[in-house]
Amino acid sequence: METGNQTHVSEFILLGLSEDTKVQPLLFGLFLMIYLVTFMGNLLIILAITYDSHLHTPMYFFLSNLSFADIFFTSTTVPKRLVNIQTGTKIITYEGCLSQMYFSMLFAVLDNFLLAVMAYDRFVAICHPLNYTVIMNPQLCGLLLLASWLLSVLVSLLHDLMVLRLSFCRELEISHFFCELSQVVQLACSDTFPNDIVKYSAVGLVGVIPLTGILFSYSKIVSSVLRILSARGKYKAFSTCGSHLSVVSLFYGTGLGVYLSSAVAQTSRASAIASVMYTVVTPMLNPFIYSLRNKDLKQALEKLFRCATV
Repeated sequence: METGNQTHVSEFILLGLSEDTKVQPLLFGLFLMIYLVTFMGNLLIILAITYDSHLHTPMYFFLSNLSFADIFFTSTTVPKRLVNIQTGTKIITYEGCLSQMYFSMLFAVLDNFLLAVMAYDRFVAICHPLNYTVIMNPQLCGLLLLASWLLSVLVSLLHDLMVLRLSFCRELEISHFFCELSQVVQLACSDTFPNDIVKYSAVGLVGVIPLTGILFSYSKIVSSVLRILSARGKYKAFSTCGSHLSVVSLFYGTGLGVYLSSAVAQTSRASAIASVMYTVVTPMLNPFIYSLRNKDLKQALEKLFRCATV
C-alpha cells in the first residue's frame, strides 16, 4: 500500500488476532462466550448487592461500581470485534475508533481508581475498625466515586484530544482487535512527541499513584494483622480482603504482562493477543473471584436466585 500524508482519515483497519479465515469462527465463539459470561456475571453481582440490604456497605458499593465498569469496559471492544468477524469486515470508522479508544481508556482508568479506593476501604476496616462507619461515611464514598469518574473522564478525553491533532499516513492498519491508543498513535505521520509526554504523564497518574496507594494500604493491613494474636482472628482479617487482593493481582499482573510483552515482542500482533488478558479475560474472572471467595455475596446470590425462581 502506498504511504503518504493526509490530514484526515475516514476509517482504520482492525487486523484482529488472526487473519486466518479458518480461525475466525473459533474466535467468534470464544469472544461471544467470554462476553456473555462477563456481562451476566457482573450483572448478577450488581443485582445481588442491590437486592440484599445487608450488602449496602462501602465495600460492596465500590464492588458494584467495579462490576459496572467491567461490563462497559468489555462492551466497548468485544461487540465490534464480533460484528467484524461475522460480517467479514475489518473496517472501523475514524469516529468509531476515537469513541472506542475513549471509552476503553475511561473504564480501564476507572478500574484502576476503584481498586485503589477499595484498598483504602479495606485499610480502614482492618486498621481502624472502631471508626470505620465514621470514616467511610456515605459522603466520603460518594466523593471518592465522583473523583474516580472525573479523573477517568478527563484523562481519557485528554488522550482523545491529543489524537485529534495528529495527521495520519495512508497505512492505517491496526494490528489489534480494537483501537488501542499506542497502536493508533504509531500510525501518525506528524510529531507524536506531545502525545508521548501526555501518555507517560498519565501512566504516573492513573497507574503508579493508585498502585502505590494499594501497596501502602496492604502494607499497613499486613502489619496490623500480624499483631493479632489468635490464628482465627488473622484468618478472618485476611479473608475480608482476600478477594480484592486477588483481583488487584490479576488486573495489574496482566496489565504489566501486556506492556512487557509489547517491549520484547517481535510483532504488535503478539501484544494484541496478550492484551486480551486484561481487556477481556480479567473482567470475566472478577465476578467468580468475588462470589467464590465471599460468603456474604454467595448468600446474596442464592437469595437472588431463589427470588427469581419463585
